[in-house]
Amino acid sequence: MGLDALFGKSRVLIGMVHLGPLPGSPGYLGSMAEVIRRAVEDALALESGGLDGAVVENFGDTPFYPERVPPETVAAMAVALAEVRRAVRFPLGANALRNDAGAALALAAACGAAFVRVNVHSGASVTDQGLVQGRAHETLRLRERLWARAPEDAPLVFADVDVKHASPLGTFDLGQAAADTYYRGRADVLLVTGRGTGRETSMDDVRRVREAVPEAPVLVASGVTDRTVARAVREAHGALVGTWLKRDGQVDAPVDRERVRALVEAAKG
Repeated sequence: MGLDALFGKSRVLIGMVHLGPLPGSPGYLGSMAEVIRRAVEDALALESGGLDGAVVENFGDTPFYPERVPPETVAAMAVALAEVRRAVRFPLGANALRNDAGAALALAAACGAAFVRVNVHSGASVTDQGLVQGRAHETLRLRERLWARAPEDAPLVFADVDVKHASPLGTFDLGQAAADTYYRGRADVLLVTGRGTGRETSMDDVRRVREAVPEAPVLVASGVTDRTVARAVREAHGALVGTWLKRDGQVDAPVDRERVRALVEAAKG
């Protein structure tokens, strides 16, 4: 299953539902009801503005665990994701930051998410959480087990190639990394980012990934704005957009419905 089967189109725009700090994280304010309210409102704004889907992630849980998140995080994400799933109809993804693909798959299984994002699926990266290693071998086998009775319903794996806020460990070639992530890591969709949240993605990097793996769906996954979205849709297969869709372009603000509509209109070129 690819983008066409999941979204009904080969070029997509996907938003971000950034969950507020969850129980157990340093920034948690004591109200899951407020976390859920904000998440549902953001998801509804993204859907009504015309986006094709959204990723739900524990964005407020800084500092992130490098790999395995604790049970309280998975439980809180499940509650929030289930409420968002009830509120909207477009496809949802799950991302357990920083790199807990197992938790993301568990969330997808329990809450009906159609895809998961994995920040380091293949290789290894030095990040602000320390060394993070890809576990494609575990991720794909867990997906096989969880959806053994209904493989057609298994979520897609959206995998970053040289993810933001990180540097690859050792000698690195972007094209080779993309090929390894897609062919050997068996990712379904490749993501290309800039160096940090909200930082523009190099279109040279996008082209290198597409040239290395011409049959792979590729999405631009950071720094997309109303000025750059048409190019992202033209040169890749669409984009994941978070920061620019927030009020005044501030990442911690609520999603701005008018910005969502403006992005969708600008994507038409």
